[in-house]
Amino acid sequence: MKETCRRFGALLLALALSLSLSVPALAAETEGAPKTLAETAKEAASAAMTYGGATQLAWAVWQDGEILASGREGGTREDPGAGHLAGLAAWSAGSNDLYGVGSVSKIYTTVAVMQLAEAGKLDLDQPVVKYLPNFKMADERYKDITVRMLLNHSSGLMGSSMGSAMLFDDASSTATDQLLERLAVQRLKADPGAYSVYCNDGFTLAQLVVEAVSGADFQDYLRAHILDPAGLEKTAFPDELVGTGRAVATYQGEDAQALPMDCLGVVGTGGIYATAEDLAAFGGALTGETLLKKASLEAMAAPEYARGLWPEEGPDALAYGLGWDNVEWYPFAQSGVTALVKGGDTQYYHAGLVVLPEHELAAAVLSSGGVSTYNEMAASRMLIEALKAKGVEVDETPLTLPEAKPAPMPQELTELSGYYASIYVFRIDVTKEGKLTLHYMNTPGMPDQTFTYYSDGSFRDESNTAALRLVKEDNGQTYLHQWTFTELPLLGGLPGSNYAAMKLPENPISPELQEHWDKILLETSVLPVSERYSSQVYLALGAAFALSAAQQEEETESVPGYAGSMAIVDENHARYVPQVPGNVGRDGNDMELWRDEKDVLWIRYSNGMLSMEESAVPELSTGRDNAAACTIRPDGYARWYKIGDKAAGKTMTVQAPEDAGFWVYDAAGQVTASSVLWDQTSVPLPEDGLLVFAGDPGARFQLTFR
Repeated sequence: MKETCRRFGALLLALALSLSLSVPALAAETEGAPKTLAETAKEAASAAMTYGGATQLAWAVWQDGEILASGREGGTREDPGAGHLAGLAAWSAGSNDLYGVGSVSKIYTTVAVMQLAEAGKLDLDQPVVKYLPNFKMADERYKDITVRMLLNHSSGLMGSSMGSAMLFDDASSTATDQLLERLAVQRLKADPGAYSVYCNDGFTLAQLVVEAVSGADFQDYLRAHILDPAGLEKTAFPDELVGTGRAVATYQGEDAQALPMDCLGVVGTGGIYATAEDLAAFGGALTGETLLKKASLEAMAAPEYARGLWPEEGPDALAYGLGWDNVEWYPFAQSGVTALVKGGDTQYYHAGLVVLPEHELAAAVLSSGGVSTYNEMAASRMLIEALKAKGVEVDETPLTLPEAKPAPMPQELTELSGYYASIYVFRIDVTKEGKLTLHYMNTPGMPDQTFTYYSDGSFRDESNTAALRLVKEDNGQTYLHQWTFTELPLLGGLPGSNYAAMKLPENPISPELQEHWDKILLETSVLPVSERYSSQVYLALGAAFALSAAQQEEETESVPGYAGSMAIVDENHARYVPQVPGNVGRDGNDMELWRDEKDVLWIRYSNGMLSMEESAVPELSTGRDNAAACTIRPDGYARWYKIGDKAAGKTMTVQAPEDAGFWVYDAAGQVTASSVLWDQTSVPLPEDGLLVFAGDPGARFQLTFR
């Protein structure tokens, strides 16, 4: 590890829940005999697997109360061995193939809220504090957040306070239980209702609202009021599945060894599991009045995104309703067909649900590995084929930019040059010659892109297939708008019309203060200490380390007055600035730095994530007679150690208590051993590596070395 500079920004970027669509070459459809629904579905499912790199995939199409067709693609990567034979048999028979549906769980939560509204127990337009009196924030505007704003992503909350939420083989609800405590010290990043931007915390709050109003445990409520009435017998929750082997196997990268079960401790936000058939049937239940009255279903399908700031151009992959990611999904909307879409992505499971309420059709595609967007598009292909059988044609004519030609550019547009930010940070240079250059500042290896000004006011690429605009909005901010349309063979088209970033206001600070922050963010290595022992963050660190090494090879730049997307306030504080609707403006954070009495640097993000500088990590002691112990202190923080010369090369044997675990990293930052991943108790210690112990306060690890 001595040779790897691990920058703090790399960790956060690696853990960001953002979407990157890579498009490998696939053979396009060829004319021939008409395909059956099963043939089209298999073709689309295989394409979604290829594009997303999925290992396993299941799909189902529901129509008029029954599963019209279903199927499975792929399989396990390894010989499962005796301990997994039952699971493999279940996969082959299709009896226990449950996938995490990720954020499709938000639709179940939305239905629960709407049911309570129908019963007169809550009002969507009443403040959340009416139902959750203990909900408080360090920002008086929180009192204006309504229940509706939780469901349409317009609450103004920072985004995802999900520390210790993404876990391995652990159904802990810590992240849900601690949400109100974490929000109590946060501010809002925007006025409630100003715009819709994807927000996980809003749905965990909605889960708490359901429990408070109904008086029932959330899972019990869903079982009694949604799953049982809809006949969903193969839908489950994390605590029902841990240790059962019923969840489909997941993998890290190309590794052939399956990971422990992927669990989310925020059930109402992303923690539900289902078979493809059950998920399609759930979608089908939302085409009639099994779960909700027609008025409630129509309210969920209304264009909620249009209540706030949103680009005028369209269509886009996002157009929020209540719970739904898109209520104007391409290409159905262009043919007058209502299509409601929700995607879900955990770290390892990916889901797509598409519902056509007017035609009593629904399709679900679930995968281990992959990307939810591809699954949504595959589900759409299946439904287009199902509509053909009903005599309904969907126009799939690719979208193109409006006719325009290169033209002289108004010189005042050069004033819009500057730094723009969302999840990503850009420098945009607009020249008087009518060229716009887009420079990526926090994405190693990404080449600059140059666009030319056209007569319709856009800047277009050389192929005239992508366009950018710099738009001054009513809120006084300037936005980078992007328009794209991507054709994916065997899946169809994907339009994009969204704000990609907001221009950062100038924030003049002294050179000394800028140097202080640059050194911390770009040079200081830090390690997380607030994550649960089973947290997926510990495995994701390997990717962060690799990304940091790649950044080290690139010339590093910073925005004057900023630390990434955060405006520098003083030596110890920075505040998140972008206000971008859609998806890329999600998960903002403020940042606080301090040094303790031992001059150790600590970094806390407003979502509760806490890290300490690596240089302060002590060397692992092998103790007297090659025996030692490590005890988790009352603060509950994970304890990190460097593997120095005394311990390197030795085999460490660990006796650990329940609800505790350890992780070992080599010099390159890759996980080489873990009690959580592989149930290891005796492990060789790599030279120049790192070791972390985590567990509840007081957890004691007994160590021996040989």
